[in-house]
Amino acid sequence: MSYLTEVFPPARVVVRRLPGTRDQVMLLLAAITELFLGIDIYFAHSISGTIKTNEWIPIVFGIAAGIILLLAGLIAFRNRPLATVLANVVFLGSIVVGLLGAYFHLVRANLIGGGTPIADTVSVLIWAPPFLGPLFFALNGVLGISAAWIEDPVNSGRLRLLGSTHVQMPYSKTRAYFFIVSVGLLATTISSVLDHARINLENPWVWIPTVAGIFAVVVSAALGLIRRPSRSDLTIYTVTMVLMCLVGVVGFVLHVNTNLIANGTILMERFVRGSPFLAPLVFANWGLIGLVALLDPREERLA
Repeated sequence: MSYLTEVFPPARVVVRRLPGTRDQVMLLLAAITELFLGIDIYFAHSISGTIKTNEWIPIVFGIAAGIILLLAGLIAFRNRPLATVLANVVFLGSIVVGLLGAYFHLVRANLIGGGTPIADTVSVLIWAPPFLGPLFFALNGVLGISAAWIEDPVNSGRLRLLGSTHVQMPYSKTRAYFFIVSVGLLATTISSVLDHARINLENPWVWIPTVAGIFAVVVSAALGLIRRPSRSDLTIYTVTMVLMCLVGVVGFVLHVNTNLIANGTILMERFVRGSPFLAPLVFANWGLIGLVALLDPREERLA
């Protein structure tokens, strides 16, 4: 049963035209996310003018991981176990890259082993390399691993691994998706606040993603805690995820507009050093992932 069609019955037409099952669509989103993370980090690391050798690691990994995952999706049509193993290796690598990246950012900011006074911590977090940025690799890795293994039976939290091996999770896969979306939106909102704090949060527009993000974090976490959500619960969640998509798109347009010079001329230097134009789309990405989590969890579709 699809939660999305329960909230909005006409969505059945769109759902039937999707290229695969819910988890396959989720894996596709995870692959595309890896690609965009690599591109986004390229722009972020280009600010200094020279990208150091170690700074190329997440860039190359993100782009390569996205391509490999897309190939794994094609392999899955003929050899699902091989594709699953390949995808899990990539997602485990994504988790490692994310955690190491966050650690190195904190070290560079002198928040680990640097003796930064507690009173200066907030200021350092605002102006230092974003420690939450690399963690999106880790979050995407957790999302991908969750999607890669088949839940059997559906909504039981029992994942079927290789052969006859199973592992019992504390929540169903659908509820786990809601929790992952909540954590992803929390990290996105905190990152947004830290970025906007550089202009002292003076522009009233910057409060929209902050307030909307906090609301979305609470809503998605609450839905994960509910074993059998009502139609009103699902409706609130669905509207909230659509709101996240709108916040992301509007933020993208505003950031692009800020980077344009006279007569709408594009100067790449401003896009590298100015407002991070891809950053707002992270809200839209998690909103889309949140909507996909509402699709029918069955691996095999019924006719």
